[in-house]
Order: sequence, then C-alpha cells, then structure tokens
Amino acid sequence: MSTSPLFYVTNRLNLWAFARLRSAAGGICEEPAARIILKYRLWLIGLVQASLIFSALVISWWLRFNFYLPDRALLIAATPLLIVIRLCALARCGLFRGWWRYTDLDDAVAIMKATAIGSAVFVICMRFVPGNAAFPRTVYVLEPLLSALFLGGARLLFRFAAESASLNANICKDVVVIGAGAGAERALREIARAGSGYRAVACVDDNRSLIGMKIHGVPVLGTVDNLPTIAAWHKTREILIAIPSATAAQLERIAAICAQANLQFRTVTSVHGVLSGVSGQDQAREVPSEDLLGRAAVKIDLESARTQIAGKTILVTGAAGTIGTELCRQILSCGPGKLLCLDHNETGIFYLQMELSKQPTETELIFCVTDLGDGARMKGLLAKHQPKMIFHAAAYKHVPMMEMNVYEAVKNNVFGLLGLLDIAEENGCSRFLLISSDKAVNPTNIMGATKRVGELMISCRPTRSMRCISVRFGNVLGSNGSLVPILQKQIKNRQHLTITHPDITRFFMTTSEAVSLVLHAFAIGNHGDTLVLDMGSPIRILDLAKKLIRLSGKSEREVEIRFTGLREGEKLFEELSYPAEEIHPTSSPKIWRIHGTPQRWFDLRGQLQQLRAAMSSMDAASIREKMRGIVPEYSNLADDRAENGAVRQESEAPSVPALAFRATRAYPQFARPTLPRFSS
Repeated sequence: MSTSPLFYVTNRLNLWAFARLRSAAGGICEEPAARIILKYRLWLIGLVQASLIFSALVISWWLRFNFYLPDRALLIAATPLLIVIRLCALARCGLFRGWWRYTDLDDAVAIMKATAIGSAVFVICMRFVPGNAAFPRTVYVLEPLLSALFLGGARLLFRFAAESASLNANICKDVVVIGAGAGAERALREIARAGSGYRAVACVDDNRSLIGMKIHGVPVLGTVDNLPTIAAWHKTREILIAIPSATAAQLERIAAICAQANLQFRTVTSVHGVLSGVSGQDQAREVPSEDLLGRAAVKIDLESARTQIAGKTILVTGAAGTIGTELCRQILSCGPGKLLCLDHNETGIFYLQMELSKQPTETELIFCVTDLGDGARMKGLLAKHQPKMIFHAAAYKHVPMMEMNVYEAVKNNVFGLLGLLDIAEENGCSRFLLISSDKAVNPTNIMGATKRVGELMISCRPTRSMRCISVRFGNVLGSNGSLVPILQKQIKNRQHLTITHPDITRFFMTTSEAVSLVLHAFAIGNHGDTLVLDMGSPIRILDLAKKLIRLSGKSEREVEIRFTGLREGEKLFEELSYPAEEIHPTSSPKIWRIHGTPQRWFDLRGQLQQLRAAMSSMDAASIREKMRGIVPEYSNLADDRAENGAVRQESEAPSVPALAFRATRAYPQFARPTLPRFSS
C-alpha cells in the first residue's frame, strides 16, 4: 500500500504532539492527585477536539462526493495526520489552556489562527508525501471551515450550558439599568457573567431614539421618568446607574425619582468597578466640589492680576496647603520672574516641587522648608530674594485643635504675621495680602480671634510704601482636613457620617473661587481693605451631607448620619461682616469691600505688647483674656458654658441677609437681583 510514508510521518508527529500537550498544561505538577487530574483533563480536551476534527473531515469528504464516501483508504490514512497536526496547532495557540465556560472573542481568534496554521502544514504534508496526490482539493477548503465552526461552536455551547446551570443554581436579583451607552453595555456584559448575582431585565435612557433596542438581549423600555412603572412591572426594587459621565443634576434627578418610588440604586463608578464585577458598584462615586456648591461657581477675570505679577518675584507662605498650592499654580501661569514657595511641611513642599517642576515655564522656582516664626531665617530669605509681593496663606485653621493649643495659634497666626510684615517692609515688598476667614466675625474660638487680629493689623498698621490687603471668605470645599473629604472617606469606607449639629450652616466656596478672589483682590484692593466674595446663601451641613450621599451613588437609607454635638469653639452659623462695618462695591460685581471702625495702630501695638507678655506664661486663660481685650466681640464658648451653663443660642440670628441689606441701604443703585445674599 502506498500510504506507508504517511503512517511513518504520523507516528513521528504523535511523539512530538504528546510533548506539546504536556507543555501546554503548564509544566509537571508536584502533587500526584493534581498531576492525574491535569493529565486526564488534557486527554479529555484532546479527545473532544480530535472527534470534532474527525467529524469535520468526514463531513467535508461526504459533501465533496455527493453524500458518498469513496477512497476510504486515503481518508483513513489522512485522518491521523490531520488530527495530530490540528491538535499541535491548537496546543501552540493556547487552546488546551483556560476554561470553555469563559470562551470569548480571543478564543475565536485563536481557533482561526490554529486552523490556518494546521491547514498550511497539512496541505504541505499531503502534497509532498508520495501517494497522496489524489487527495481532493475541495476537502482542503471545506474541512478547515467545518473544523473552525465545530471547535468554536462546541465552546459556545459549553459556555451557554455552564451559565444556564449557574443561573439555575443561584438566586439572582433582577435589576433595571439606567443608561444605554458604552457604560451600560459593559455593565450588562458583566451582569451576564456567571456568579454576578444579578439579572438585567430592562434598560432606561432619556434618548428616546434608543427605545426598543436591545443591548446583550436586554431591551430599552423607556426613559428615566418611566423608571417607577418599569420597575413595578418587573417587580424589582434594584436600580443600577450605568452612566459614568453623569452630571450632578442628572444624578440628583435619578436619586429623587428612585426615592419617590422607594427604589434602591447603585452607581457604576468606573470601568474598574465594572470589570471587578457588579459589586464594583458599591464604590463611592467621586463627587466634584462644584457639584456640592448649590450655586454657579464665580468666574473672575484675572487679566489685571496677570499683568501685575508677570516678571515679579512672588512669595507664597503656606504653599503646601490647599489654598497655597492652588495659589502657586495660578501665579505660575501668570509668568512671574521668581516664585518662592514656603512652608514648614516638608512632605507637602516635596510634592509641590514635583508638580510645579513639570510645568513648562521660565520662572525660577524656589522651595523653602522653614518655620514662619523663625525670624532670622525669614530675614535671610527675604533679604536674599527680595520678593515684591507676598501672599500669606500660612496659618493654623482647625478650630478644635487650636482650642487645645492656644499658645501656638497666637504665636503663628498673630506674631508670625506681625514679624513677616516687619521683615517684608524692611526688604522693599510693595504688596502684602493676608488670607482671613469668616470665623474672624464675632469669633467664638481662638482661631477666629487670631484671624480678626490679623485683619486689624492689616487695616491700621502704618507703612511707607507696602500696600496691605486682607481677604475674608468661608469654608473651602475639598481642602485638606475639611468637612467634605472626611464625609467622602466615611462614605467610601461604608461608615456612618458624623455631623456636629442638624442646624449647623456654613458658607462654602471652591478652591478656584478662593484663589481667584485672592488674586483679584491683590489687583483691585486698596491699602487696609478687607474684601469678601459673594458666596450666596449659607448651606446647611446636613443638606450638604445628604446631597453628597446621593451624588456618591447611594441612597440616604444606606448611610446613617449621626450627630456628635458642637465641638469646642464651634458656632452654629458663620457671619461675613460686623454690624458696624460698611459695605462698599468694587469694580467686580462679585467682590465687596468692607470698612470697619478705624483702629489706631498706637493702641493696637500696645495691646499686642501686652499679649506678647502674656504669652511668656503660656497660660491659655490669660492669653484668651488679652485676645478679648483686642477683639471685644471674641466670646469663648467654654467660658459661656461655665458662666451660663449653656452654649450661646446662635440660631437666633436674624433671618435677613444683613450684609446685602446694609449694602442696599447705603448704595440703592446696587439694589438688583445680583446682590449677594449674605447672612449675619
């Protein structure tokens, strides 16, 4: 028989194929039981795939000869060679690894690749081995098509059967998916995987053109407004928001609809959350600070500041803080000749250096790690670099912490500022800007009192040529150690939210708003001015927390809110001006100039000397008493408790937005809807 060379080639390929199959298994296992299981698993896979290849060959032969099987000897001789070649190609393409229940597009590509390789080798063997020239050419085409179809189809059938069995074994929750875009498609694909624990029954999307379409077999049945009806029809209370790019307004609307219909919702926060399974929806969505503001962010043109900063030497103290860092960024964009970034936080300065050094700029960058209270060091720095403009953002800000560290609060916030003012003027600084706080108005804590003293020094300290300005604003959303990052961390860690009081309110602004105010005040302020930004109405912290919960993709029923009571020195509400202060408009409609009762520097300097003397004892009570002599409005809540047995009832504040009211009364021409709605 002329096929003997074919049998010889087949036997040699069998030996090589066995070695390839063992290699495809990933090496020899050390455990005997694992070695046996692996061995039989490979043989089982090989047997199934060999059967499919044999079936493809026979059927293609049968089709070629009009449903007959002539030349059976040639068919039988070619069968072992074809099976061995195809199995080797499958092993080479990794199709003996993995699990068929997870078959996907990559497996289909690998099957096509293995089939092409195997066909090329088989044709070469059959055409150049003597005695096989009569092999039908049509079979060369039909067989690989059928082999690829059978190999791929078997895997798909196995996956379908495995997933059906898994669905029958597990109790899945029905879920309605909000969205019909790319995010929803990825979410639906992950939900369809075995073990997700969910089953998508419908989609909703506000794009009406998508209604009636199907995504992975799940129909788009209506808009978000139809969500309650669709959820009730399918008897499900679970909603999955699969719109990663959803705005705050969209999320609030969806949350309101879900709350009204008593539906529980989750949010797919990112591709990572989707790929990690449907459980990835439990991640808290990152909420931009602007979404919590409750008003449109104030946009201020900084061209006037840019022209004055360009080419100058600028010093920013507290540069590693949230405000200081943003100041450095925006000042750098204005093209100063030299920018000195100063802070005692070495780690913060290190990261600031890494960030700013990447910016394409010709500005000389100087990074200084030092204590503001080190007079000799500060004198040396300012004498060496001669800054023309100073933005002073270095101050202790945490109210409860400063209540326990009265000496440090006064040392840094009062005498650190006083020393810097003296050194700055000695070295030819022409402009000095102090960042103050709304806590300086009727302060009930030492931090606010020190800020008020700083404002008084800026307003009445005589200077030869240095223009001094202070800027007063409210809480900065997202700043280090502030409320919002703490609440976001609690939500992320699935903890209850801690709020001091259900009625506590605060004025809020974004970091960019705060820095824009600082830079614009630097450009338009006159010596002794205190400037304040129109921050709208105060926001109740409880409302902000509930909004943050919703925008994080959770419902209020999932996150508990606990009230811990007012902390030491904390007020129920903040104010932006004193009753005796006059409110004047500026060239910017969103910035107001505040002038209070003139203070004599001679008197203030004497009081500061007495305060410095009290500092030597490091006694908090005596320091507070001297601070009260400088700021008569300073009322320490701890003292009030001791005297009255209760905290001052600050909630009795007038409901009229006093600042806007007084400004309107003094300047009727400014009585228009754009007036700030400040509360006192």
